[in-house]
Amino acid sequence: MKKSLRLGTAVALAATASLTLASCGFGGGSGDDASGKTTLDLLVPSYSDNTQDLWDGIIEGFEAENTDIDVKLEVQSWDNLETVIATKIQGGEAPDIYNGGPFAGFAADELLYPAEDIVSPETFSDFQESFLANAEVDGTAYALPLIASARALFVNNALLEQAGVTAPPTNWDELLDAATKVSALGGGIAGYGMPLGSEEAQAEAAVWLWGGGGTFGDESAITVDDPANLPGADQIKKMIDAGATQADPGSTDRSPLMDIFIQGKIGMQVGLPPTVGQIEENNPELDYSIVPIPTQDGSPMTVGVMDQMMAFENDGDKQDAITKFLDYYYSADVYVPWVQAEGFLPVTKSGATELASEEALAPFLEVLPDAKFYPTTNPQWSATDAAFKALFGQLQTKPAQDVLTEIQAQADAG
Repeated sequence: MKKSLRLGTAVALAATASLTLASCGFGGGSGDDASGKTTLDLLVPSYSDNTQDLWDGIIEGFEAENTDIDVKLEVQSWDNLETVIATKIQGGEAPDIYNGGPFAGFAADELLYPAEDIVSPETFSDFQESFLANAEVDGTAYALPLIASARALFVNNALLEQAGVTAPPTNWDELLDAATKVSALGGGIAGYGMPLGSEEAQAEAAVWLWGGGGTFGDESAITVDDPANLPGADQIKKMIDAGATQADPGSTDRSPLMDIFIQGKIGMQVGLPPTVGQIEENNPELDYSIVPIPTQDGSPMTVGVMDQMMAFENDGDKQDAITKFLDYYYSADVYVPWVQAEGFLPVTKSGATELASEEALAPFLEVLPDAKFYPTTNPQWSATDAAFKALFGQLQTKPAQDVLTEIQAQADAG
């Protein structure tokens, strides 16, 4: 049966959007402006071509209810974001509110408000506990969860049926068997899409290493070079050697590979919620389903990703204004439409309740409680992430242990 999943036009647009520079900078200034209003500087990344308009709408609604506060928005591409925030901090012009990724360095430098100090108790208690825990440094959350994404296995039902596979795989043995049979169909069809290229190698690595009981570490230690990671790395090599993947997985990036899945030429590939929108826009007739990611023993696991919202302690007299803005933003009637439009998963309990009936999101919401996260609160994570992107694709030709050892060395070197 064809899987008919409708997330709406906004998600489809979000899934195919380019990340572009969307606005100008703050231009300095802080505190009260000439009219006596409090000005909040808000720096955010572009998730889609709609990001600027979506934030403009939120700001317009907030300012209508809070006439004593102006919010000054700056939207940057993800490619520029970390450079922009570093430059602003060095110049003494950190934004008041910042939507970004890694934040442990800011917390270590005592630049951020504790998360509990910038929202009301009601808003704070609405966050999913596992996400708040992922934003902690030394037991204190210094960032608020913003959006979540989880991964699941997208399955081309028609290809599996042609290959004689009667049910989606739940463990590695079943996945290897199914992918090998699908690849044997020929005609340029691959059983499993294995993107080990530099775009997002750390994510595919997590799918397999964590699926075999491994870990990248925690806030105090990076542990890529750990025996627990070998089963997953060895299973990747087994998949490649069996011809169960596309050609040259070591240099294949996720986005173009997912395009091939959408065209109907790949049997199975791990994807994200926005993938649903891509399919709806580019090949709505695709016969597919979404199932949990197979693991070594079939136990549930997904790779969770969470972006954060944080507030810099620039002017103490802005704390109340920051709290008002964030409480407004995270209210269900404001936050949920924003999450839906950008194609992600909510991090609030009220948001999950609101979206529980969305058929397209259900498979992702179901696996979210079993999500594992990158150790982004570890100061070495940025170097680790870069090492995975640069080196993990070598697994195609090098021994698994050698590759893990090289990644660990680069992460340790910073």
